[in-house]
Amino acid sequence: MLVRDFMTREVTSLQETDTLLDARMVFVRSSFRHLPVLRDKQVVGVVTENDVRQFGPSLTSGVSPEEYNQLLETTPVSRAMTRDPVTVRPNQPVFEAANLLYTRRFGCLPVVENGELVGIVSTTDMLRLLVQLIQNQGLVSEGSASSA
Repeated sequence: MLVRDFMTREVTSLQETDTLLDARMVFVRSSFRHLPVLRDKQVVGVVTENDVRQFGPSLTSGVSPEEYNQLLETTPVSRAMTRDPVTVRPNQPVFEAANLLYTRRFGCLPVVENGELVGIVSTTDMLRLLVQLIQNQGLVSEGSASSA
């Protein structure tokens, strides 16, 4: 099994010059928790929902909502992102990606081919794979496959 078989192909990304407000709006409007950050088409970072939350001051710190929004509107995402993230290639074994996610405690790995972002593999993708493997092996007991 290869990374290309389980990666998410439709990737929402940001440019490094986009603001934390841009990132915040993507996180609020989607179920994403990680966004690759690009310089043109090259991956230069990853920003997480938690990165954005931690970068700004707490609203309980006495900062007004206007000041908070101003900070998010004027701060480039490059200030909060993790730079030079570990990436994988689409033709790598999916085990290598899963092992990186597990051992390095990453939430995602951008998938890069010929220097360009072509997908992303997240812990959610790996859980989807695990569910498929368990079902295919017949390891699901009756009643345990129901949705919670």
